[in-house]
Amino acid sequence: METSPTFDANEVSNRPNRMVGLARDTMAIAHRNLIDLIRVPQLLVFTLLQPIIFVIIFRYVFGGAIYSPPGVPYVNYLMPGIFVQTVVFGSITTGVSMATDLKSGLIERFLSLPMTRTAVIAGRTLSDIARMVLVITLIVIVGFAVGFRVQTNALAFFAGLLLVLLFAYALLWVFVFVGLAVRDPESAQAASFPVIAPLVFASSALVPVSTMPSWLQGFATYQPVSATASAVRALCIGGPTTSYVLQSVAWCIGILAVFIPLSLWRYRHAV
Repeated sequence: METSPTFDANEVSNRPNRMVGLARDTMAIAHRNLIDLIRVPQLLVFTLLQPIIFVIIFRYVFGGAIYSPPGVPYVNYLMPGIFVQTVVFGSITTGVSMATDLKSGLIERFLSLPMTRTAVIAGRTLSDIARMVLVITLIVIVGFAVGFRVQTNALAFFAGLLLVLLFAYALLWVFVFVGLAVRDPESAQAASFPVIAPLVFASSALVPVSTMPSWLQGFATYQPVSATASAVRALCIGGPTTSYVLQSVAWCIGILAVFIPLSLWRYRHAV
């Protein structure tokens, strides 16, 4: 009778190329998470439905009453902000999923296997950025359907979408930390909204900062959602681009530099 191969628990640490092992284990965890998403279609449907509702509300309900810069149709001003808003709200799912896996004991079961420990959270962020690609693709299609038009060129437009995904990846690590810190899915969701609501609604994502009270404009101008929304908007419809792009990239690098180590530290102490 053929027996299954056995593994040494220290095998991972003795691999000649640990980066290869990390990449393989990360892909395995990401694949598992994506399969789990397919098996729970309700989660995928509601993930896709929420940004579509936002597009319809702001395009057809509030669009006629909201100011946009002269010469720019509001739908063209709106959609780059919707792209950014979508990944901000979508990143909450990462924190909830991490808390769920931790509370259910799934992460502990993963760590009993001969795999790289870091792959569990790296695989989570990889699968969730794949989910973000799907959501952004859908919102782009919806945007074009409701009248959004690129006023620059295709290369600048795709550069804007890549910037959105970079910002999304940075945010995923923020909510990985939140999920590991609170350890409860309901608490993770509750703790996330007070953080992201001011960032989204006190920003240039939906309205120009110049329409806000003077005491709020300083915060609204330089916070990460505004920097990214303004950069993506400039890449899509024109205007000053370099400064906004540099601000957005700097925010992304800063967030990653802070929250990747924090998440890894919390991960080591949470399991």
